[in-house]
Amino acid sequence: MKVKFRRIDPSAELPTYAHPGDAGMDIRSIEELTIEPGARALVHTGLVMVLPPGYEAQVRPRSGLALKNGVTVLNTPGTIDEGYRGEIGVILANFGSEPFKVEKGAKIAQMVIAPCTRAEIVETDEVDDTVRGTGGFGSSGLS
Repeated sequence: MKVKFRRIDPSAELPTYAHPGDAGMDIRSIEELTIEPGARALVHTGLVMVLPPGYEAQVRPRSGLALKNGVTVLNTPGTIDEGYRGEIGVILANFGSEPFKVEKGAKIAQMVIAPCTRAEIVETDEVDDTVRGTGGFGSSGLS
């Protein structure tokens, strides 16, 4: 499968897989900015993507940024639909205790390309019973 990217900023770098077999490709910032503790920011990539029909791109956090700095993708996973043709942006949030400086060219997130199943929506008056029933958050216990 081929995924096309257009650079809309001359400093933009195409996404890359760091290792053979990696699920996520690294995406990079085209700007420098500082995210204060408890704050969030939209970070630009300078890229527009053309996904093949039936696919989505999921923008996910980088584990190293999360562990070392408390920085994550706020709406994870962020979904990029196949029809979107705007710039890829990443909403980063700083849950750490120190300001986080985003460097130009820094790896800010990873992106996974995945097939997207479209459901047929059907209204019903009946819902069958299950063992779980209406048990929601925490219903399976703490351990």
